[in-house]
Amino acid sequence: MTTQLIDQERATFEDELVREHLPLVHYVVAEVAHRLPNHVSRSDLVSAGMLGLAQAARSFDPDRGVAFDRFASTRIRGALLDELRGRDWASRSVRSRARGMQAATEDLTSRLGRTPTPDEVAEQLDLPVDAVHKLLDDVHRATVLNYESLVVDGDAESFLSAEEETPEEAILARERRGYLTDAVATLPERLRLVVVGYFFEERSMQDLADELGVSESRVSQLRAEALALLKDGINSQLDPDALAPEPRPKGRVARRKAAYYAAIAAASDARTRVASHDATIADKVAALETRAATRAS
Repeated sequence: MTTQLIDQERATFEDELVREHLPLVHYVVAEVAHRLPNHVSRSDLVSAGMLGLAQAARSFDPDRGVAFDRFASTRIRGALLDELRGRDWASRSVRSRARGMQAATEDLTSRLGRTPTPDEVAEQLDLPVDAVHKLLDDVHRATVLNYESLVVDGDAESFLSAEEETPEEAILARERRGYLTDAVATLPERLRLVVVGYFFEERSMQDLADELGVSESRVSQLRAEALALLKDGINSQLDPDALAPEPRPKGRVARRKAAYYAAIAAASDARTRVASHDATIADKVAALETRAATRAS
């Protein structure tokens, strides 16, 4: 068989793979898009996903025994993340002011033992409170929170063929999902409401703001706080070395975090996490509340 004929057959094979798996791109984009800010263009995500699918078809080797949908989904998701990371929605001035606000927030958190309000941050920075709200909005629009991938990646994997997952991989995945469920369920009430409402119930920021009686900017701040706490909470169980040292190890913030980490550790054991991987967040919250009530009595 000539090289030209082999190349033609390969091109035909790749074209068939792309055509057959076009719905896969839309599936992954749908999983990602509804968790991103509204200004992110869905058509741009689809274009990036199509590029990822084409790249997957070009590099796919069927002799390796890996299903193409599993192989392609990784490339598609990687292309979407590259598209998102390649966007710079914030000017240098916004990023500079955001760093200043973050430093002020961390300083106030350390001194107050809680997350400061926008009014308190404004006073610390000697700025009008409206300017702080605007900066929060700018940062929200300019940032795709890295830890959203904790939810996005987990959901995007759920449609893959189960037969391609080894028993060890399945157990590890269930363990991670179990810790995620425990970490969400044991969040402080307001943070849990925001995370469950935004990520799992797909409620709008304004809807959550109305329920909590706060501004949409405050909900955005609570969401960022919750995601940071979730990241630390899961790392406390799976990778303690990844935790940043506390500036005040005996301070109120450090004690609250330690209590949160302990609550995650006590929420379930390894057998329960593996066996109950299909439990919903609502089920877990209800179970933990029942356990707390039993202990109190």
